[in-house]
Amino acid sequence: MPKINVLPKFIAEKIAAGEVVEKPASVIKEIVENAIDAGATDVTVEIKGGGILYMRVTDNGCGIKRDDVPTAFLRHATSKIVKEDDLDNINTLGFRGEALAAISSVSKVEMITKTEDDIVGTRYVIEGGEEVAFEEIGCENGTTVIVRDLFFNTPARMKFLHKDSSEANVVADLVEKIALSHPEVAFRFIRDSKTVITTSGDGKLESVIYSVLGREFSKSLISADGGNSTVKVEGFICKPIYCRPKRNAQYFFLNGRTIRSATAISALEAAYKNSVMVGKFPACVLNITVDPGVVDVNVHPAKTEVRFSDDKSVFDAIYFTVKNALTKGDERPQIAVKPNPSFAAFDTMSTKEYKQMVITEKKEEPKNDDTYAPSVNNSSPTISFKNFYSNDTAKVENNPKVNIDIHVEDEYIKPQHKENIETVKTTEVKAEKFEPEVAIEPIKAAETEIIPQIKFVGEAFSTYIIVEKDNSVFFIDKHASHERIIFERLKKEEKAESQELLLPVTVKLTAEHYNAVINSVELLLKSGFEAEDFGNNTVIVRSVPSSLKDEDVATVFYEVAAGLSDNGSVEIEKLDDIYHTVACKAAIKAGYRTSKEELLKLATEVLTRDDIFYCPHGRPVAFEIKKRDLEKQFGRIQ
Repeated sequence: MPKINVLPKFIAEKIAAGEVVEKPASVIKEIVENAIDAGATDVTVEIKGGGILYMRVTDNGCGIKRDDVPTAFLRHATSKIVKEDDLDNINTLGFRGEALAAISSVSKVEMITKTEDDIVGTRYVIEGGEEVAFEEIGCENGTTVIVRDLFFNTPARMKFLHKDSSEANVVADLVEKIALSHPEVAFRFIRDSKTVITTSGDGKLESVIYSVLGREFSKSLISADGGNSTVKVEGFICKPIYCRPKRNAQYFFLNGRTIRSATAISALEAAYKNSVMVGKFPACVLNITVDPGVVDVNVHPAKTEVRFSDDKSVFDAIYFTVKNALTKGDERPQIAVKPNPSFAAFDTMSTKEYKQMVITEKKEEPKNDDTYAPSVNNSSPTISFKNFYSNDTAKVENNPKVNIDIHVEDEYIKPQHKENIETVKTTEVKAEKFEPEVAIEPIKAAETEIIPQIKFVGEAFSTYIIVEKDNSVFFIDKHASHERIIFERLKKEEKAESQELLLPVTVKLTAEHYNAVINSVELLLKSGFEAEDFGNNTVIVRSVPSSLKDEDVATVFYEVAAGLSDNGSVEIEKLDDIYHTVACKAAIKAGYRTSKEELLKLATEVLTRDDIFYCPHGRPVAFEIKKRDLEKQFGRIQ
């Protein structure tokens, strides 16, 4: 067995530093938490080069007495724990006394501090664990800690750091979370000489949410306040319709400390069950307050993972608080139905005028038309089409305006379907039936196969198209199918068509989303968005994809930015995420009134293409019921 040796001090410190100092964000976390513990109400964080080159944290807290400054940099030196029993009642963010020792052992640290009772301040410099300067200096009350050249004496650790922008994004995310957990403290975050986060410190959580997470996020929230005898829960949760594809907008704080808790996540999502679509996750900013004696925060070096002595009590408190908030605060979304041009004349007509019109202009009773053609009369009219699959509107007299925008690429159409349909002829109808029979003539290009005759049956719940084809009945989700058609069209375009906004729109984003957008300007341009940096976590949107004609630009762009913030995604996946969002917003909505001609055109598009089976989110577009199965259900056949 090898001989056991006691490690030299400088090696031991570098090993210990690994528990606390992993990256610039971990340094900022420890120093800012010390500032809050010191009673600071104003904290400024500044970084350069992602924090690797330079970090500075300034606070207006109580400061450190001159004689205690060198002691603060020793291992396990702390003012927050005096005796062993104090470990069972921790009310501060820091308590181990390892942070400053670990930071100073792998970087160059300068501290400037002054208490209210001291006449002058103290400047202390320590590099690689060795004291360099200890002198008096003039300064204001509070403490400033400057960290330079992180890992200057341990170059092996440098290769495990990410690029400067990525490290800076992590720091920004950390400052956001600390600001959310302490609305009573005014925070300012400066990144490469640019202020990107500012909070007022007025003690109102909603003010911090607006400043840090943006207007779009804040307006989607519901207030939540509740708990039980041992656990108090307060904060905000999102309305179900604003749930997100990931859990990256779930913020939990325990006694003012940012935490990760499987118990809290499970309780939150259980409360949303049956209120949110599969694959979507609720967003929240929840503060949990418990007696320090019933929670163990000394589980992980970063103190983000905690252990509760009574998980069920915490689960129930969160679950019922969220459930009650959803019951009281959620509102059913309003569906804006586009006006039908056919009835525009009646919008301003009085009841008296309408009755007079009915008396003087008796109309012929319309026949029950079930196909893609007008009512049949004795003259057997024909309808001319430029192209059945084109974006041209059918020239049908008195038809409502077609709103569904379907662009079909030639490669998706089978060869026998590419020829123009010149006429749709009708046959004579017996007067007693009132059921026109319309047959679509075979296409010239191929005599062996014709466009399958599709008969419009109806629409259920203003959402599901019902059609007959061959010996089957198809139920088609009009939103999901239209969404997939738009998505496939966008993917095929080399560069999406865009339209310039009459008035540019400014969008306030979180630091993470903002940096994702700034780093993806070219990708956004390819997808049809033109966005520019407007400073202070805000971008200005000048152009959007032409498909988004009547949408709320800020809401759509906020969702696009959230998709871009996934650093693990490759470019093609990010582009697909953008197209998913655009297609979903541009597609016709369930609940909108749609003309029969529009619905039949959309159904034909779905049933004659081989790539329209699922919407971009994975939901089925249509399902089929065969005639034979129906006849079995009704006992017509065995």
